[in-house]
Amino acid sequence: MNYFSFYKDGRALYCLIFAGFLLSFSSSSAAVSNRNFKTSLQYAIQGIVSDNISPLPGVSVCVKNKSQISAITDYNGQFSIAASPNDTLVVSFLGFKTAIVPIEGRKKIDISLQYDTTTLQEVKINAGYYSVKEKERTGSIARITSKDIETQPVTNVLASMQGRMAGVNITQNTGLPGSGFEIEIRGQNSLRFNGNNPLYIIDGVPYSSQSIGSNMTSGNIPAENSPLNSINPGDITAIEVLKDADATAIYGSRGANGVILITTKKGKEGKTTFSTTYSYGFGQVARFMDVLQTPEYLTMRREAFANDGLTEYPDYAYDINGTWDQNRNTKWQKELIGGTATYTNLQSSLSGGSEQTHFLLSGNYSRETTVFPGSFDYIKAGGHLSLNHESENKRFKINFSSIYTAQSSSLPAIDITSTALLLVPNAPSLYDSSGNLNWENNTFDNPIAPLEGKIKGQTYDLLANALLSYDIGAGFTAKSSFGYTNLTQKQLNLRPSTALNPAYGSGSENSIVFTNNLNRSSWIIEPQINWTRKIGKMNIDALVGTTFQQQKGSKLVNYAIGFPSNSLMENPASAARNTVLSSDENLYKYEAFYARVNFNWESKYLLNLTGRRDGSSRFGPGNQFANFGAFGVAWVFSEEKVIKERLSFLSFGKLRASYGVTGNDQIGDYQYLDTYSTTPTKYQGVSGLQPSRLFNPDFGWETNKKLEFALETGFLNDKIFSTVAWFQNRSSNQLVGIPLSGTTGFSSMQANLDAVVQNSGLEFTVRTINIKNSEFSWTSSFNITSTKNELISFPGLETSSFKNQYVIGQSLNIIKVFHYTGLDPATGTYQFKDADGDGSVNFGDDQKTIKNLTPKYYGGLQNQFRYKNVDLDFLFQFVKQENLNTNFYTPMPGTMTNQPLAVLSRWQNPNDLGPYQAYSDSDGNRTLAYYQFSSSDAAISDASYIRLKNISLTYQLPQNWTKKFSCKIGLQGQNVFTITKYKGIDPEFKYSGYLPPLRVFSSIIQLTF
Repeated sequence: MNYFSFYKDGRALYCLIFAGFLLSFSSSSAAVSNRNFKTSLQYAIQGIVSDNISPLPGVSVCVKNKSQISAITDYNGQFSIAASPNDTLVVSFLGFKTAIVPIEGRKKIDISLQYDTTTLQEVKINAGYYSVKEKERTGSIARITSKDIETQPVTNVLASMQGRMAGVNITQNTGLPGSGFEIEIRGQNSLRFNGNNPLYIIDGVPYSSQSIGSNMTSGNIPAENSPLNSINPGDITAIEVLKDADATAIYGSRGANGVILITTKKGKEGKTTFSTTYSYGFGQVARFMDVLQTPEYLTMRREAFANDGLTEYPDYAYDINGTWDQNRNTKWQKELIGGTATYTNLQSSLSGGSEQTHFLLSGNYSRETTVFPGSFDYIKAGGHLSLNHESENKRFKINFSSIYTAQSSSLPAIDITSTALLLVPNAPSLYDSSGNLNWENNTFDNPIAPLEGKIKGQTYDLLANALLSYDIGAGFTAKSSFGYTNLTQKQLNLRPSTALNPAYGSGSENSIVFTNNLNRSSWIIEPQINWTRKIGKMNIDALVGTTFQQQKGSKLVNYAIGFPSNSLMENPASAARNTVLSSDENLYKYEAFYARVNFNWESKYLLNLTGRRDGSSRFGPGNQFANFGAFGVAWVFSEEKVIKERLSFLSFGKLRASYGVTGNDQIGDYQYLDTYSTTPTKYQGVSGLQPSRLFNPDFGWETNKKLEFALETGFLNDKIFSTVAWFQNRSSNQLVGIPLSGTTGFSSMQANLDAVVQNSGLEFTVRTINIKNSEFSWTSSFNITSTKNELISFPGLETSSFKNQYVIGQSLNIIKVFHYTGLDPATGTYQFKDADGDGSVNFGDDQKTIKNLTPKYYGGLQNQFRYKNVDLDFLFQFVKQENLNTNFYTPMPGTMTNQPLAVLSRWQNPNDLGPYQAYSDSDGNRTLAYYQFSSSDAAISDASYIRLKNISLTYQLPQNWTKKFSCKIGLQGQNVFTITKYKGIDPEFKYSGYLPPLRVFSSIIQLTF
């Protein structure tokens, strides 16, 4: 394939930045000079803005064609503005029709605004390469705005989306700062765990969702590094999620798992405005698990040894043989994860501009700590620049935006949450009398010793985009987008000797450091031509464009050991031995041609056709190119005359449908090639090469066929607006590793598996305006999604290595387990169904019971209240699901680990019901039964929950108090409380034994000048 070459990593962008600054300064100076001349003839105009009944505060009043001259009405609806006798006022307020009022020499003007019942329908939705009115879209697009984001004390944009969008399921991996998120848009399409990520587009630039960490430097914390941490939520103006084929097919091979469009804030015409927001808060674990206290725990241990027939306690039983204080009782959850994390966030912005040039410059700083003992933090600082300019005749436009973020983290190398749950209550104290780590004469593995190690990281991320457009005439507009991203990271996993028991005699010569150095950069150029034309009653909107993209990456992982001092561990030259564990470089090239044509007949009959031909370097010869496309149709039946006449209560109604094919190339680079890697050992001082992958010339695209039908309705002037959608997605040609015989020298070969995965479901959303007047308003939003994930076909499944993982007709997210049948009444041992009837219960053969961990449904309910200057916003999130419970990860009751309080209900005498089996420390039969118990359906239970996900209360100080500036103060909460029957530490959480998302409260103050 031939690819466009971007000269010297984006010098064209630097020229665009320089040109943008010149345009900004020249246009601004001209605007200032022009304004000084015109305002010499102005005088004060005063008045009141109302809705015919009550005054309206916060209404924008500006002079037409001089929007830098503006005013905002106060609590009493009053305004004062300087204008000329022949000027015209433009009066606008959300939810009302914009009023155009000529001054005509008057000095006092009272203005009455009319409610706009079509506000929602007229909202412009970002669909990627184009925008479309809400009422005219044919695809499925969910949206949240800065109003939803700014009410939440979050640092990752994905956290702001939880519970707010139908068809979008998001789970946070850990409660540590900078942790990752798992997101599924309308279900799991790929058999590969990392093949279900959506495509992220930030201001028109694709942003890689690949993890930026290494398993050697991330410790035991899942997905600790989220690449989207680089995006400051405060810089975002809107997030759109494209879900169906009509919306995603224009992105071709990258749209199989949905597309998330992130649009950052832009400057606005008017006077220069400075705004700063400061928030401070704290976070804690929302709830602790009920566990045994020392008296109950020691009773369990004594009974366990008695059941095992032991009258003397073994030497290793320090908790009960008198070595440790049997009167000591420590609540280890409070001690180890009961700390308070702090949250500090500061962001400021400067924005404004003339009629032709707008600018916005913002900066942000945030710092988070952890609930663990010790000094750990995660710091992020960044800046955002946006410049927009258009010529006087409005034919030429240039938009430039850039985001730069620096992240510094010093976080634990290990999550000690599982230790906090399982550590025995009479274990010794963490520190001795001298303040050193306590090892209790080598009888105690101090649980906070691993916290002596740290994962330290430095990450720098740049994203820049320039969009040029020119109105050629005759309905044609030429555009071109230029994007550039660059990410570098250095991450250290420090394992000092101080984390080891001094009895081992280890010094700094045994200290170990793992280092991950990563660099990833990409550029993209997308020329495009748009054409719009009205022919009679038909509006035609068409575009064609091409994409040229290239991404380079490198990753170097080192291992170093042996330092003269632990203080020199971050200096690799101080190590006695340095070893390169891996050194990778990759190059990804991508090009595409895409087209879209939209037919709109009187805003009633809509047809949208999209197509794309993609080429990717990730596939073999003859398979590098593929075609994708979709169509969407809609009928706005509320525009029909008979509907308007007979159904006056129906203000809006639309039926829409779509079908199309998208693709997926999220397989990594060079997967189809014969590849070789260096050997870890050397021969005569020279490293050799060994084969690492087999060539597969048939390696091709994964495809996803999407079908959707939807009904959108608005009632009572859109005071009630609802959407019901049914969807079905079928993903085939799965990109997975095909198992091979060991005689080949390889365990698997990357190939396309002839398996089909289907996701189907229903989505329902409704928004209601319950009350709305000048003093009080109440708006509600509700969404719910019911999905079904199913493996439709998998030829040869029963003879493959996947036979114990998947079942045709079942979800991909299943677990095959034993079926628990109860206790043996005579022995008090767990019993299970002998599924294969061979007279014994064995792992694999008898694990035939299927438990589906895919949520049955999920959603959210949001309410927004406004009373005068007070705003209250809260969101309830809910999920109906099953999840692994404490029986899955808690060791056998009776062993030297703490237990949930529920194990007190155990078998003690014949015919006892339990439900837990007799305590034991080492009995073979009970040990085997417990392992089977933890792999049975008894280890899975209802984990449904309703959670007050977010609450925000703000107060806008009256303008007559603050005079020349505005001030808003407020309180915010995240993960406030949870209603659930689940007995574990958190029902949402996917990874047992890790710190769950914290309950966070913060205060906020915002000043605008």
